[in-house]
Order: sequence, then C-alpha cells, then structure tokens
Amino acid sequence: MATQVPPKRRNALRVLMFPWLAYGHISPFLDLAKKLADRGFSVRVCSTIISRETINKQIPEKYSASIKMVELCLPKLPKLTTNEIPVDMDHIVLKTLKLSKSNFAKILKNLKPDLVIYDLLLQWAEGVANEQGIPAMKFVVMGAAVFSYFYNSIRKPKVEFPFQDIYPGQNELMKLNELIGKSSREEEEHDDVDDPFAEGNIQIMLMSTSRTIESKYIDYFTKLSNWKVIPVGLPIKNRVINDVDNVEVIDWLGTKDENSTIFVSFGNEYFLSKEEMEEVAFGLELSNVNFIWVVRFPEREKRNPEDVLPKGFLERIGERGRVLDKCTSQSRILNHSSIGGFVSPCGWHNVIECLDFGVPIIAMPIHLDQPMNAKLMVELGVAVEIVRDDDGKIHREEIVETLKGIVTRGNLRAKVRDVSKNLKSIGNEEMDTAAKELIQLCKK
Repeated sequence: MATQVPPKRRNALRVLMFPWLAYGHISPFLDLAKKLADRGFSVRVCSTIISRETINKQIPEKYSASIKMVELCLPKLPKLTTNEIPVDMDHIVLKTLKLSKSNFAKILKNLKPDLVIYDLLLQWAEGVANEQGIPAMKFVVMGAAVFSYFYNSIRKPKVEFPFQDIYPGQNELMKLNELIGKSSREEEEHDDVDDPFAEGNIQIMLMSTSRTIESKYIDYFTKLSNWKVIPVGLPIKNRVINDVDNVEVIDWLGTKDENSTIFVSFGNEYFLSKEEMEEVAFGLELSNVNFIWVVRFPEREKRNPEDVLPKGFLERIGERGRVLDKCTSQSRILNHSSIGGFVSPCGWHNVIECLDFGVPIIAMPIHLDQPMNAKLMVELGVAVEIVRDDDGKIHREEIVETLKGIVTRGNLRAKVRDVSKNLKSIGNEEMDTAAKELIQLCKK
C-alpha cells in the first residue's frame, strides 16, 4: 500500500537538495525527496535549467506542492548535463558549478531552509550553507560496498580491504588505481577540486542503500571513518507507466513465454566498443534465447544499430529478438512476466531497479564502480557475471553459456524475488528512522 502524502503543514521541515547533474544522481535525490515529502517535509531541488525537464518528469502531480525545483544560474557553458558531454569534461562542469557559489548563497538566503542535503561531488555547498548557519550533510548515491572501498583506498591505503568476494579483478584494479591516482593529482593541481571524503561539521551522511543488502559494508565504513551512515532505502521506481513508446515491443513480449526473454541495455553514459558489440551480438544469436537489446551510442555519434551489428544479424534472429536505438519503457519491460534476466553494466541505479522488479542480473560491468556492484550482486545470489579474460575482453562463448543458464535457473529468480520482498518490507522502516534523525539534527 502506497504511503499517503499528508496535508501541507505550516511548520514542515524545509529541505534544500543539491544533486550532481547526471541522471544517475538526480533520480535518487528525487526519490529521497518523495520519501521526505511523504513524511511531511517541504523539499526544494536546486539544479540547472538543463535538468528542469528531467526533474519535472519525475515529480508526480500529488507532490507538486511539497517538491519544487529551484533554478541555479551558471556561467554560460555548452551542454551542462553529463549524459551529453564526454566523461573527461566532468572537471569543467564541477568547476562551473563551483563558480556559482554566490548564486547558491542567494538561494539559501531567500529560501532559509532548515537543512541542505548535497551531493558527494558538491562538497563546497556545505561551506556555503554553514556560513548562513544552515546544517548540511552529504547524500551518497552509490552503495556502501563501493564507497567504503574507495574511502579505504584513498584515506586508509595501509589498511587492507577485508571483503575479498567483491575485490576488483586485476584488470579492474589497474583501472581503479589509475582513476584514484588521477583524482589525487587533480586535487593537488587544482584548488577548485573538492575532496569527496572531506569531513564536515556534521559527521553523518545519508546513503542510497539498505541494511538488507549492505549491512556489513555500512558497519565497516562506520568503523573505518567514524562517520555515521543513515541508509534511506533503495530508490524504487514508480511502476505506473503511462508512456506510449515501444508499444510494439511490449506487444511482442506478450507473445513470449514467462521468464524466456533477456533484456540488454548498457545505459547512456558508458558505451561498448565495436569489438564488444560484436561479441554481444554473436552471444545473443548463438544462445538462441529471446531478447530485447537497446543499442546506444554517444550523443555526438549519429549512428544506427544496423551500421555496427554483424552483417545479416537482424535477418538471422528474426522474431526471436528486437533491437532498439532508444527505450523509454525500461521499467515497463523489466516488470513484464516474459523477462527472465537483465544484461546490465551494474551501475547502482540499474542494480536497484532489478532488485525492485525481482529480475535476475547478468552482470557485464564496464567502468568505475560497476565491477564491484556486479560482485556484490553475485555475493547476494541475485546475479551471474559474464567474466572477462585477463586482458579485460569479453567473449561470445562466455555470453552464450551465461545466457543459456539464466533462463533455466529458477533458484536465481527465487533468490532475487526474496531479496526484493525483504527490501520492500524494511524500506519504510529505514526511511522513518532517517526522517527522525534529520528532524532531531535540525532541532539541535
């Protein structure tokens, strides 16, 4: 039963949220905003004009009074959303946001919120809030396992990370060490780069996770850092899907047997190489499973899937598969009874969505936190991983073997559905606890 939004209260706690510009950050912030609004909070979400459409789409009518967007004006730069710019330009976006400090301060002065909840990447927001006597705390939109690993590696490198089951492989470790080294160098070279692990006046952080799946990692981070982590539960998607896109695909799914079809999508921030795309294509073809594959390219590359798929691929798969160049109905597809698994890079957002819908995960991580998220899901018993070789390459034979197994493994489906049920049962309790903590903090 859905939580009913209480009537607007005159003395509702006023919260200003400040997410990073990527969709994978905005979405969990908005989910938290809805949970707070359900508990009587008044929420304002601070972001740029570029994010307005994304934010407004995710605020249902029933929240129109309790959640509103506040626009932050920035110095003029092209394309300020990380879904449209190269990853190596993130630093420019961060710098641009930091140049808007005075505008952010004006927003705080005008709104006078009781609390600021800011993104891990926007550490400077805490200082601006504190200057006006407003408490502020981080909201971490990644899982505790990955976050504790990064904290361990950067802040306590001499302490051995104790969880071997999710430890990165050799190839993944090399990439992570390069990333950590690059981050450290940028901090030294640029005074405008914030330390995401900087300590603030409040040694408490909110985290987009649940003790149901990450209890030991939350406890380890708390012990290692002396920070208190308040899990707010997982951001659950709104299952009421009214869009009319991809209707043909939904109708096609209706012709397939229960749990017989694999959904394949790698998101819109990191992309497969030509070689990887070819291996996935042959893996899908040779496995003989039904599938829906969303083939995406970077915004600047105007290409069609037919241009990169193996010659004759679409003709050979026939009615067994569907290849899309976009998909606005992912939640609707994952919630369909014909879906038996999701080939995912295991970004935290996608992992959470699979757990919500009770869909087994076929993990094929690409970048950053994804390999550790994948191993965490395998550890939980809700995923199998398509293992790369020592050079980090994937092979069609591995894909075929994994896909054939996934549609027949009833124990995997039973486990993910059990985890999904447990998450839903504890979700409200965790959020109720978090809301009480925030109220007590503001009273102090």
